Amino acid sequence: MMATYATPTLALVKGRGADLWDADGTQYLDLVAGVAVNALGHAHPAIIEAVTNQLSTLGHTSNLYATEPAIALAERLLALLDATGDGRVFFANSGAEANECALKLARRYGAEHGERDQVIACYDAFHGRTLGALAVTGNADKREPFGPFAMPVTFVPYGDLDALLSRIGSRTAAVILEPTLGEAGVVPPPAGYLAGVRSACDEAGALLILDEVQGGIGRTGAWFAYQHESTSDGAGSDIRPDVVTLAKGLGGGLPIGACVARTPVATGSLRPGQHGSTFGGNPVSVSAAIAVLDTIERDDLLANVTTVGAELAAGINALGHPLIERVDGAGLWRGIALSTPLAGAVEAAARTAGFLVNAAAPARVRLAPPLILTSEQAGRFVAALPAILEEVSR
Repeated sequence: MMATYATPTLALVKGRGADLWDADGTQYLDLVAGVAVNALGHAHPAIIEAVTNQLSTLGHTSNLYATEPAIALAERLLALLDATGDGRVFFANSGAEANECALKLARRYGAEHGERDQVIACYDAFHGRTLGALAVTGNADKREPFGPFAMPVTFVPYGDLDALLSRIGSRTAAVILEPTLGEAGVVPPPAGYLAGVRSACDEAGALLILDEVQGGIGRTGAWFAYQHESTSDGAGSDIRPDVVTLAKGLGGGLPIGACVARTPVATGSLRPGQHGSTFGGNPVSVSAAIAVLDTIERDDLLANVTTVGAELAAGINALGHPLIERVDGAGLWRGIALSTPLAGAVEAAARTAGFLVNAAAPARVRLAPPLILTSEQAGRFVAALPAILEEVSR
């Protein structure tokens, strides 16, 4: 393996539901879910059945031909995003690729609407590691070793609407945002921020691209994280993104990404030959995604995410431990803000205690468990957390 990751701390060999086992037989409660990927946990019967049936029927065709699963999934996503009629979907293999498509779409939109050559993004945001996605990633450690970039990007502080208003204008092709910062440790914006950005984009004639790669597909208790930021009907209608990018939880463990152009102004910018993907829309991954959506609906997992997520956050806050400042986020996507930069030590101590969590930032611990997490499992982690925190506070 190339040295792009630190030496792994565990060799995992088996998973079932929200539980994992390593090569030594030690069991862990998985509160990371492959970084918000395994929406239904591990070895879920619906995904096993969907993938097995599809692979035994038709595994791959390329995009030279149509397949029924890809069309069905596109229709489902457009319906969930209230984009039936106007919307169009491009399937890719990952979140970075979905964002690449969105940025190419913005490039073409900008060229066709008044020589708009600027993209606005946010400091501390993460959109992927390919060169286009990296160009709009506001993390210097990840971004700067690979510059210069071919696209002019203006960065503004996340959540600061005044800063964005001071930079957006007639040269702006698009604004790209995470509705909540994921890799920064689950950091939500101020109330009304996304609606304010939508208004600014309308005024400037720019596209609004929302990166729902980590927060979408039920993770927050709504289908999409931006729906929590609506100021009126709770469905995100005050925000109306032009483009939404998806991946991670959509495939439930299978590689898939989607770039959804929701509005007429966004759908017409890419034409035949201007973008593509050999494996994008692969019937096997698409079938897994359909199984994920079906299961979330059938088992009412949005309600489970809301209930168990609230119990998890309330339980952690109620501990009153001096190392915990607060718990941010929504549903089963939570960031524990620490008073001291000991997130790495908390991750290690939790692992020793049988819980997998993620040190997303020096002072932020990220929780992104499967959407099937139970109240009992959440309570078990909360009960174990004081001893974990005492271990790292010594």
